[in-house]
Amino acid sequence: MGNKKMGKKGLLLMSDFVLSFLWVWSGSLIKLFVYNILGLGHERPTFQIVRYALSILNMFFFAVLGKLCEGATYNPLTVFAGAISGEFRQFLFIVGARIPAQVLGSIYGVRLLIDTFPEIGRGPKLNVDIHRGSLTEGLLAFVIVTILLGLTRSVPGSFFRKTWISSVSKLTLQILGSDLTGGVMNPASAMGWAYARGDHITKEHILVYWLAPIEGTLLAVWIFKLIFGTGKEAKEHVKAKSD
Repeated sequence: MGNKKMGKKGLLLMSDFVLSFLWVWSGSLIKLFVYNILGLGHERPTFQIVRYALSILNMFFFAVLGKLCEGATYNPLTVFAGAISGEFRQFLFIVGARIPAQVLGSIYGVRLLIDTFPEIGRGPKLNVDIHRGSLTEGLLAFVIVTILLGLTRSVPGSFFRKTWISSVSKLTLQILGSDLTGGVMNPASAMGWAYARGDHITKEHILVYWLAPIEGTLLAVWIFKLIFGTGKEAKEHVKAKSD
């Protein structure tokens, strides 16, 4: 029984790594496909429409992958929300193993992506001061985690309906924050790009892309518990798929 449980955890860690690796590739490949292959310029409205449609399809694809991998995900905020709602052993496993696996997957994914496509750029960056950036990422994280918690509790319907709501919500929030911080809402992905640029240990990166989203997640979970209590649904939201 113990070996089987350890094997399952190991498979989950590997799945987190692979999904995080693939996630940083997917967003960049969508841009390359729309801009280089389809030949749609950034200034054309068609570029954004096609890109957003492909982004939603991409999130559906990763939601299906996460379901097939029994809860694997590429976003530390999703599993962290589950960590602070579950048992202490679960918290240690998530913080000490799953989140590092996601970070490593993102770092190696970005490194290989840049080596393969040097023209891809250097990922999202902070375009405002550190205080506005922290407020933006914290607020975006608070909203998306609240939505994911709500979907696991009270929204009726199929996997398709819930994934549609979460995907459109994530895309909307990303668009709203894109000009300020990139609208990342994913510390592992931000870490991958920051590591490639060499600014992963700066105060701006740590505060804006790690501390602020984590605080937003903590606040969302606390308010959710305050309103709805600590029922079974609140503890199962770790299974929700992120972006």
